[in-house]
Amino acid sequence: MPAMRFLATTYAALPLSILLLAPALTAVAQEKDVIVEQPDASLSPKQQLDRLYADLKRERDPDTASTIASQIRSAWNDSGSATVNLLMQWANKAIEEKRTAAAFDFLDQAIVLKPDYAESWNRRATLNYANGSYRKSMADIERVLELEPRHFGALSGMAAILGDSGDDQLALKAWERFLDIYPANRSAQEQVNTLSEKLAGSRT
Repeated sequence: MPAMRFLATTYAALPLSILLLAPALTAVAQEKDVIVEQPDASLSPKQQLDRLYADLKRERDPDTASTIASQIRSAWNDSGSATVNLLMQWANKAIEEKRTAAAFDFLDQAIVLKPDYAESWNRRATLNYANGSYRKSMADIERVLELEPRHFGALSGMAAILGDSGDDQLALKAWERFLDIYPANRSAQEQVNTLSEKLAGSRT
């Protein structure tokens, strides 16, 4: 969610709401000799995703964790529907070309066709935030987390909105939830430390 502060910290320098491409991250991982377990073809997509989340929760090396997180984002991108995937691609292109109304239209259609697909809600939350519609963005984020409570991207979005609104206590809780899922993320660690110190100082 580049108009959104948390995109810079969590989505690793993504353009507006466009997820990192797996090949690029794989290349970075190879340069740093990061070894990540390959998906098991015998597992269903859900089982593979569950395994990736488990690996992410255990991993303490930031580079390896970043590669695992990119694999999770790649899994988020697949709705299981060719039509919805195409609508998401069109939405991404519209966002890149700053055709906001068209992007909203594509995302709305994706949500109608597959309302249980969390990433379409997350992408719309990003777009709503960038468009200044913070209440709508938060509503979409809450829907994402209903569908996928481990969606660390949505949690970072929630933390950013709460932080922007001045609710440091709730922002801290959102970042702590993020770290429970993705403990090796340095940016989230810094956010927790900064907010904890700020809140401790306000009590003295």
